[in-house]
Amino acid sequence: MVAFGKKLKERSIQEWQGYYINYKLMKKKVKQYSRQLEGGNLERRHVLKDFSRMLDNQIEKIALFMLEQQGLLASRLQRLRGSHDALQEQPDISHMSYLKEEYRAVGQDLLKLLFFVEMNAIGIRKILKKFDKRFGYRFTNYYVKTRANHPYSELQQVFRHVGLGAVVGAVSRNLHELQNNQGSYLSIYDQPVLPLQDPVVDSIRAAVDRLTRSTNFLHFMAQHALIMQEELPSPQDEEGEEEDGRYHFMSLLLNLVNTFLYMVNTYIIVPTADDYSMSLGAAATVCGVVIGAMAVAQLFSSVYFSAWSNRSYFKPLIFSSIVLFIGNLLYALAFDFNSIAVLLIGRLFCGLGSARAVNRRYISDCVPLKIRMQASAGFVSASALGMACGPALAGLLQIRFKIYKLTFNQDTLPGWVMAVAWLIYLVWLAISFREPAREPEEIPKTSEESNHSEAVQDVNLEKGMKQPLLLTSEEIEEQGEDECDGSEEASEDSRTPANSILAAYRLLTPSVKVQLLIYFMLKYAMEILLSESSVITTYYFGWSTSSVAIFLFCLGLTVLPVNLVVGSYISNMFEDRQILLVSEIMVCVGILLSFHVVVPYTVPQYVCSGLIMFVSAEVLEGVNLSLLSRVMSSRLSRGTYNGGLLSTEAGTIARVIADATITVAGFFGRNMLLNVTLLPSLVICVLSIVATCFTYNSLY
Repeated sequence: MVAFGKKLKERSIQEWQGYYINYKLMKKKVKQYSRQLEGGNLERRHVLKDFSRMLDNQIEKIALFMLEQQGLLASRLQRLRGSHDALQEQPDISHMSYLKEEYRAVGQDLLKLLFFVEMNAIGIRKILKKFDKRFGYRFTNYYVKTRANHPYSELQQVFRHVGLGAVVGAVSRNLHELQNNQGSYLSIYDQPVLPLQDPVVDSIRAAVDRLTRSTNFLHFMAQHALIMQEELPSPQDEEGEEEDGRYHFMSLLLNLVNTFLYMVNTYIIVPTADDYSMSLGAAATVCGVVIGAMAVAQLFSSVYFSAWSNRSYFKPLIFSSIVLFIGNLLYALAFDFNSIAVLLIGRLFCGLGSARAVNRRYISDCVPLKIRMQASAGFVSASALGMACGPALAGLLQIRFKIYKLTFNQDTLPGWVMAVAWLIYLVWLAISFREPAREPEEIPKTSEESNHSEAVQDVNLEKGMKQPLLLTSEEIEEQGEDECDGSEEASEDSRTPANSILAAYRLLTPSVKVQLLIYFMLKYAMEILLSESSVITTYYFGWSTSSVAIFLFCLGLTVLPVNLVVGSYISNMFEDRQILLVSEIMVCVGILLSFHVVVPYTVPQYVCSGLIMFVSAEVLEGVNLSLLSRVMSSRLSRGTYNGGLLSTEAGTIARVIADATITVAGFFGRNMLLNVTLLPSLVICVLSIVATCFTYNSLY
């Protein structure tokens, strides 16, 4: 994958070459400023003024050309409008077909203009980022703030694509009217969600979506999943996806069902884990080990499932279902064996069956771009629904009976129910899943090419940047210039995936490490709240299993509404980094309110503080993963050791430590359990807030 300058040259439309941002010239100018400042031949004030003027001129060139092209498209649409009106008076099928083709031709030219805008917007963002990195300024903030809302600024034309919406609407509306709905009095404005079966309009919508910077609920939910996309889009990509046979709806549905069942499996035992431990002769706080055993195994399963998904999706899912069936069977039989060891082995097997890495990878690799956001949001929704349904299902299983020597009660029924569920899923999977075709492997480079590539990479050490314009997680890694010969295009983006956890860790910038710390913190706090809820509520309030299940079910139900509010409204009013910091502070407030410092400890205090902590952590998770998907290196967008795996491992380690903390805290007595487990949560939360404050300006 070549550097952006080469990419811009290769992908630019030949006849429009002179109207693109002169990225090569701007890079040379930045280098020149750097040398002059180091030599003391130039003042910083002059650099800012000269660079601003130069960038203004580049944007003006782009904006005026956009307006010219919009005018040409508008003129063509105006002429077609006259023919369309005449067709209404005297219908003619052949003329109708001609008009459809003409509107599609306008649509194709509109697509070219949208890609022109996209490439220029990327170039502007990259050169601003390069300037900031080279000189240590926050010039981007200054430049965007002073230009974005100014009445005479051309920047709005590029980043808000002012005027293009009208052209998009005209093409879409007229094609809709010319389709098979003659005689209908309804328009696209009366049926805003009506699917328009035209590939040109689909491509235009996809291009506009990428250009739209405002966050919506679906996008917010999709980024929750941290499912990343690698390449910059091109018109050819849009057309090629329609013919790609890798996507299969039933296979996608099976992946989402796998996600749902696994989350149900994780949380269905939470209301009864303490009671089950006591019935086997262990302390109630051993529930932390029982719950956490699944997370311990998941630390290893995430890695081998991620590696396995490089070769297959079907076989890992089959293996996952079998292992989870066995794990739940052992969990249920532990009661009759009267063995805590069998119970723990059963939970370990369940963790070894965690195929969430495969589920993420399938969506990232096999789902077409135009529906990938919906699929990613479905992944998050399935997880949230499973988290809510698990405890609710446990609350319903309050019965007791025996069949031969097998005991069925509130402790064992979660295992039996999930074993049956995974068995049914296994049969469905074997019948309906279709293994997608694997992409052909790249031809290995010759030794000379390999040596040359390595030599080039050695001199190119600049780190990546985020393109906020794109609704993808790609970070286009910029490469440094060759100082010896001054070649601007000698560098190439390193696209080699990380081959180990250590190599992946080395690719993390300080801001990414802080965001992983935040993810660790919120997962730790949530796990403490959920896993010890049964022990705490039984000790302080005498709650039954059903009451605990209802409480956890209500917490789980808040996930989707909270994300709806944040994704649709709050994220459009505030910057992500502002929401991030406020959410961290609110998690800290929830933790502080949860401490038992006043006698007696009341239900309103526990429920309200738990709700504040859980809801704030949910908001924090969405915003944090949204930011994380923007700044993580593109080398972590594929391969075994990808960004999704790193975030999963960080969260899983947090859950393991939290569950171990509950068990260790049990040695201090149940009266001390709450405060002892909350103290580490508070310390980690404060540390993450401090780290966020230090890296606040580097978060976009």
